[in-house]
Amino acid sequence: MDPAFAETLTAWRRHLHANPGLTLAEQHTAAFVAQKLREMGVTEIAEGFGGHGVVATLSRGGGNRSVGLRGDMDALPIEEQNALLPWRSTVPGVMHACGHDGHTTALLGAAKLLLDDPAWTGTIRLVFQPAEEGGGGAKRMIEEGLFQRFPMERIFGWHNWPGLPAGTIAVHDAAVMAAGCRFEVTFDGHAAHAALPHLARDPMVAAGHCIVALQSVVARNLDPLAGGVVSITVVEGGEAVNQIPRRVVLKGTARWLLPSAGEAIREGMHRVAQGIAATFGVEATVAWKIGVDPTVNHPAERDLAAEAAATVAPVRRDMPPAMTGEDFCWFLKEVPGAFVWIGNGPAEDGRELHHPRYDFNDAILPVASGFLAATAKRALAAG
Repeated sequence: MDPAFAETLTAWRRHLHANPGLTLAEQHTAAFVAQKLREMGVTEIAEGFGGHGVVATLSRGGGNRSVGLRGDMDALPIEEQNALLPWRSTVPGVMHACGHDGHTTALLGAAKLLLDDPAWTGTIRLVFQPAEEGGGGAKRMIEEGLFQRFPMERIFGWHNWPGLPAGTIAVHDAAVMAAGCRFEVTFDGHAAHAALPHLARDPMVAAGHCIVALQSVVARNLDPLAGGVVSITVVEGGEAVNQIPRRVVLKGTARWLLPSAGEAIREGMHRVAQGIAATFGVEATVAWKIGVDPTVNHPAERDLAAEAAATVAPVRRDMPPAMTGEDFCWFLKEVPGAFVWIGNGPAEDGRELHHPRYDFNDAILPVASGFLAATAKRALAAG
């Protein structure tokens, strides 16, 4: 790979890392993307699509096939702890802790490779998606007519993966990532002085028991071979240290690979919450917000992606799915496609996804751009 090209990609990625856009606030990133595309000579650019999304079209006569490549753009509401990085986030409380700065940059790099390569014909859609981190960006793009306005026969995407050797490409046979939802369990009781607990109906005690009991939903309700996760991540309740509060809210996420597991988790959580509420004389309400379905590769596109990946990097076909979620799943429900992982290197010293010390590995950018370009070319040439 041309060293100058790698240096350009690195500079773009670090600029995006220093200037992150939170979900639904990706204006700067979208403007940067459109600017770089125009500098490359791309003229068909739709901006403000599905929020702050950008869809660019590369066309070359002689072929009637079409393919889409997707990169996500949004950052997370996390305060970065990489104080010594020259390109650390300049936006308080916002950082690219999941590598979407690298995903965006790699798609720009693929555009450059494809524009410089005369060995393809057809139509390539570059989908720069906003609001992947729980903001419904993929669904909104679909609702606004993504596949009607910008027809594509197939679509491909990727995610960097800490813990996988840098530059190695993992292609899953079917499920890549899990379905997921966010939930709230609210316990309403009766407030009282902390010294007079007999006058209260204590939602805090109920919430404490619920945090522990909810772990039995997966451990004792799911087939051990069926993946499932229930994680309580937020506890809200109380105003004064000498008062038993009226309300406590538990928030978290649930994940699963099989629809039957999702149904068992939802039913089990409702049963546990109601049982605990009855035990402690409080009331319980369980609210769900479904986020994503499982991300499942289509067989033909999976194999096509693996063949393209093998031309640019080592490939693994033995990785198990992860319980993380990905709204690329909604694109895969509309058109055939595949989603792969590209190794980001060791996941040590806080380099895991969503960690405040995470940073994307710039060394894998040429591999990612090369994979996207090679996949697009192979898709356009396929019979």
